[in-house]
Amino acid sequence: MKKLIFSLIICGVFFASHSASAQTINCDVKPFVPPSCFIVEHQKGGMLEFNPQNFSLYLSEKQKGGSITDSDLQKELSGKKLLNGNVLDYLLAHPDQIPEEWKKNCVLFMGTIYKDSGGHLGVRFLAGRTWGYVWLEGLFYKDFPVAIANGE
Repeated sequence: MKKLIFSLIICGVFFASHSASAQTINCDVKPFVPPSCFIVEHQKGGMLEFNPQNFSLYLSEKQKGGSITDSDLQKELSGKKLLNGNVLDYLLAHPDQIPEEWKKNCVLFMGTIYKDSGGHLGVRFLAGRTWGYVWLEGLFYKDFPVAIANGE
């Protein structure tokens, strides 16, 4: 845990507010980068107040009925404010802030896209209180919703 917190500090995760009800996340800084990966796209989001009521999980109708390809999912997400890796890093450092609904799925944070050493594009996801990495070349099923900001 100390190593994770240290890594988050080194990566520039900044928490401007320390109240229990609202935390501010700097979504413009570089988030954690998995080993052997680099960032190819990072949608900056400024200073974001973390309040679960301001976020939702996007699930495509195609996902509800089976699966969707990455390219189709990205088309559907066009124009939506996608939560990036900084929000995931915040939740990993503050697991008590993870909404209960989010713990039941593998929540994708598609605002930050990585490329691994094999040349595969991927995104990180939240699974309970830990994270994983999934390639963008496969299919996404109903247990892989995308974290977005409401009203976008």
